Amino acid sequence: MTQMDYKYSLLGSMADDYRKRPLLLQVDDTPMNLFAVLEVKREPPQRWGALSGFRRIRIYSFLFGLAVMFFITASYILTGDKKGLLLTPSPYHFSVLVSPGPLTFNLSVVKDDAHIREVVRSIASKVELGSSRHLPDLKALVNSEPHLFSVIPRKFLTGIKNPCWYEEYSGNVSSDPYRTNLYAHYSKRFRTVFQHLRSTFREHLIHRDGKAYRMRCLPYFYIIGQPKCGTTDLYDRLRLHPDVKFTTFKEPHWWTRKRFGIIRLSEGFHDRYPVEDYLDLFDQAAYQIQGNLSANVSASPSQPNVIIGK
Repeated sequence: MTQMDYKYSLLGSMADDYRKRPLLLQVDDTPMNLFAVLEVKREPPQRWGALSGFRRIRIYSFLFGLAVMFFITASYILTGDKKGLLLTPSPYHFSVLVSPGPLTFNLSVVKDDAHIREVVRSIASKVELGSSRHLPDLKALVNSEPHLFSVIPRKFLTGIKNPCWYEEYSGNVSSDPYRTNLYAHYSKRFRTVFQHLRSTFREHLIHRDGKAYRMRCLPYFYIIGQPKCGTTDLYDRLRLHPDVKFTTFKEPHWWTRKRFGIIRLSEGFHDRYPVEDYLDLFDQAAYQIQGNLSANVSASPSQPNVIIGK
């Protein structure tokens, strides 16, 4: 075999081996051309290029998220010490430079106080207070709410801070006095409390001249305020006092809604809650006041232990 034949036979065997490999562009047993070989050899760089592009996207996304988190954290840190009202001077508002005396501090206080007074004066000048409001006439008020003033008397028991009185109970003593109370239908918690009051109702009745009387009480003080103004915080703090008692429910909403038949503003009108249902909410505290009266021989303790709030 000549040198040329040897080279040709070597190339032929390599072509046979290469033809037996499973190539992407080879569809039959014909020898592959040069362009097919070049296309096959260019496939791995394309795949690595796509993978590197995907990795770059992931890296850029991570860096972008890290930058956003950094800006959010920095904004919280920079605004973290700016709490409280804008009109309230901060304890860190004054300069920390060393001064020869308290003159700088005093001048700063006077300046801030003058600024606050000026702001309050400007706000007060823009607020228009109606001078037409006045206390209603008592007779007109009684005529507007005849049932309310027929249930609540004009005079109350002496020696008690709370406005309490004895009301004649004309119903059946053995029946449930809270069966028609609309608050019991409104809340499951009310039903539990009324069940306890029902079991001790007859024990707290006072019989005199063939008639039965029950003690009724109204709150000694009311917590009045608009929503989100701190009344709940004041309510929770007053509850810590052992002599302060509240209703069985934090906000009965009788004066503002229930007596007009409004339970929720989105539900329209319902049956009006009578004043008797409202007074039932204070029976538990009234029982305790009645117990203090019974324990005292004179029935007029000088310093009653319980006051009712709402």
